[in-house]
Amino acid sequence: MMNTNSTCEYFYTTAESGHHHHYIFPALKKLLSTIKTNEDRQLRVLDMGCGNGSLSNLISKEGYEVVGIEESLSGFTTAMNSFPECKFIHANLYDIPYSDLGGDFDIIVSAEVIEHLVYPRELIKSARKCLKSNGTLILTTPYHGYLKNLALALTGKMDNHFTVLWDGGHIKFFSVKTLTKLLITEGCNNYQFEFTGRFPYLWKSMLVLASF
Repeated sequence: MMNTNSTCEYFYTTAESGHHHHYIFPALKKLLSTIKTNEDRQLRVLDMGCGNGSLSNLISKEGYEVVGIEESLSGFTTAMNSFPECKFIHANLYDIPYSDLGGDFDIIVSAEVIEHLVYPRELIKSARKCLKSNGTLILTTPYHGYLKNLALALTGKMDNHFTVLWDGGHIKFFSVKTLTKLLITEGCNNYQFEFTGRFPYLWKSMLVLASF
């Protein structure tokens, strides 16, 4: 039987941007700019696992209507109090209250969330239910590949990287191949990868733009 808790209960004390935003947001902003619509209207973005709302705020400053979903009560409260220009919903990512969303979304963003989830497929399923028929999902997650894994092993940094002592830390470690397989099994018919942070093949994170 599935445990309905999608993430560990994180505790947020500030509305400051996460340490990863400085290298993820420029790449995310670039991908967002490639998504166009024939309609003359503001595009709607759903930020799944929005934390304290800081990334939702950055996205909204680019001209998007943003709704953020967060399971952590402290994250939700911080976001609500700090970024009134966005809408925030306190909810489990596996059980989103769709009637509260105000309609479907052109774009769904989930940044550095999927690696924390016991059931990553459920994130994709939930996202698809919230997307418009021609909508786009953008996922970001730490990059893993042969050269990076080898470098971590040779430099003795494996223990630190796999964060086993971090309650609620990373429990899934995706490569391009495994993330692609996950998306395809959930109905993805088109995808594009981008990479960010550090040097080629030692990247910190990867972003995938996917449609269904």
